[in-house]
Amino acid sequence: MGVIDPAFIQAPEHRPKHESIAAENIPLIDLSPALNPPLDSDNSLSELTAEIGSACKNWGFFQVINHGVPSKSREKMESVARKFFALPKEEKRKVMRDEVNPFGYYDSEHTKNVRDWKEIFDLAVEDPIVFPASHEPDDTELKALSNKWPENFPELREACEEYTKEMEKLAFKLLDLIALSLGLPKGRFNGFFKDQTTRIRLNYYPPCPAPHLTLGLGRHKDTGVLTVLGQDDVAGLEVKRKVDGEWILVKPTPDAYIINVGDIIQVWSNDEYESVEHRVVVNSQKERLSFPYFLYPSHYTWVEPLKEMITEQNPAKFKAYNWGKFRATRNHGNLRKLNVENIQISHFRI
Repeated sequence: MGVIDPAFIQAPEHRPKHESIAAENIPLIDLSPALNPPLDSDNSLSELTAEIGSACKNWGFFQVINHGVPSKSREKMESVARKFFALPKEEKRKVMRDEVNPFGYYDSEHTKNVRDWKEIFDLAVEDPIVFPASHEPDDTELKALSNKWPENFPELREACEEYTKEMEKLAFKLLDLIALSLGLPKGRFNGFFKDQTTRIRLNYYPPCPAPHLTLGLGRHKDTGVLTVLGQDDVAGLEVKRKVDGEWILVKPTPDAYIINVGDIIQVWSNDEYESVEHRVVVNSQKERLSFPYFLYPSHYTWVEPLKEMITEQNPAKFKAYNWGKFRATRNHGNLRKLNVENIQISHFRI
């Protein structure tokens, strides 16, 4: 039995099971009808949107293939991320995030007050990114934050910026399909992203001497709109199955991306689609890399159910909240390792 710092140890009820359940049935969706419409494109597109709607409703997660992202862009991202995390600690800590700027390297991330077994590197898609200066509701000051890039490793910035462009194309294609699946016009969501606060995170999960006691990333839901997850071929992501609450290990599919809807889509859809809990397990033999793209709206966006999703029979289930202040409050709590459990969309449920 491995010995690790108690800060990493999960409460018994949240520790991973000895044997994970592998999910062969997490929906795997072919996006080619949306990228290369065949002759019967109307039928193919309606089938595709129905598939996506079913996956969002029943799982909150799905995988996509034939997504249009060039393999070389992803391979470059993975290769450069490996090189970055292999740098000496003192080099990585030159671009350490701090209480003013949440972007850069970090190795003490906590989820639900338990330390995660991982290292991360965060970057904003828009650089500089504009965000509220504080989490205080009455403070209207804004600040511009810039990404922190290692001076002696320019390849990291090059790979990330190239990869970001590909992720953006895929994310907005998926947004269109999700809108159509809800009976909304294509492009219905696009107006929320003029000054987007979208970010990418590189995750490195080293081998762990006690994988039965800890998690690479504790259970959580994603607060944003949509997450597009690229990863290597080592399994680690577990999704909480809606029908029975079991934790399901997602088996990596070559060249696929894993997609999940976030809290904002749950609110916009007025609970039609639900953001689902997930976590990451680690192992004692292999390191694991993943690089999620978190699609976030502008800081001034007020998140609330779309009017088209509200009827007399289905009234609004959430009150509006400001995205920038919501994220600033969570960042404030996370940086100080405070309990941010109550800062969830459930707080805004009517």
